[in-house]
Amino acid sequence: QVQLQESGPGLVKPSQTLSLTCTVSGGSITTSSYAWNWIRQPPGKGLEWMGLIVKDGTTYYNPSLKSRTSISRDTSKNQFSLQLSSVTPEDTAVYFCARSWGIILQEPWGQGTQVTVSS
Repeated sequence: QVQLQESGPGLVKPSQTLSLTCTVSGGSITTSSYAWNWIRQPPGKGLEWMGLIVKDGTTYYNPSLKSRTSISRDTSKNQFSLQLSSVTPEDTAVYFCARSWGIILQEPWGQGTQVTVSS
């Protein structure tokens, strides 16, 4: 059974870059036909899809975040990562990683990690 686990700092200062990593076990991010996604949920708001990376390394981003978002991968560690630059308090959210079949997100997701942007 595939498992995903997010990791990274819980507190980031405004204007800095938020960096998170998703470690995948039980499935390969390079051979699987799934796509690997980042999603976030700000407090009191709905889920927001941020972007994904597929097995050949191609990435796709939410247009509203594209200028600040980068998703990459470390195939040797079976991990994919999120970088969000120039963060503001509005980027405070629980960040999730998840796989998808096409655009359909699949269970299980990672448990989520809280990131707070504050000075």
